[in-house]
Amino acid sequence: MYDQSKLSELIRFARVDAGATVIDVYPGDGDWTRLFSDVVGPEGRVYSFVPAEVAHFKNDPVGRMRTLAKEPGRKNVEAVSADLVAMPQATQPADVLWLHLFYHDLHTALIQAKGATAEQFNRAVYERLKPGGSYVIVDHAAAVGAGTSDAQSLHRIEPASVREEVEAAGFLMDAESTILANKDDPHSIKVFDPSIKGETDRFAYRFMKPR
Repeated sequence: MYDQSKLSELIRFARVDAGATVIDVYPGDGDWTRLFSDVVGPEGRVYSFVPAEVAHFKNDPVGRMRTLAKEPGRKNVEAVSADLVAMPQATQPADVLWLHLFYHDLHTALIQAKGATAEQFNRAVYERLKPGGSYVIVDHAAAVGAGTSDAQSLHRIEPASVREEVEAAGFLMDAESTILANKDDPHSIKVFDPSIKGETDRFAYRFMKPR
């Protein structure tokens, strides 16, 4: 999805280092899980966490991550699936929790059907991260003032809303990256629209659990 320079920058931004424990939430094709596996090395750990809310998808997301974990050199990867709010019970204390293009889904009917809300999930992340740990969110930006209203229809969320919700769980805003920003995105069309797919205006926030 990104060129090598952006991948490297995002990994640096996320503070993923050798020996770290990382939770990759809703890993999709597993691209980030593989990258983090390479970075953390044999002393590290990567939990490829598939929310139970999406485990029934036809592409078998849980099975795909279990297959990934069996690839050569992936002994540091563990495929895990549980309800989003049960994530702390399914994983070990982590240095980094990575959420790529998924936070907005916390405001959709599919994810909330089992009772998961952004407020509950953010509390679960807070519980699971080590003191000083990083909660990193990359998502499609909605227009200023849109709040969470475009999450279901356009798969976008206003950055300010994300910050407000995450800080309400006790996190501190640590850093912001504009490496994925696109000022030419009108913010009014669905992220899958061919005219903008893969090129949406994206924000990257890093929050820290206080030490």
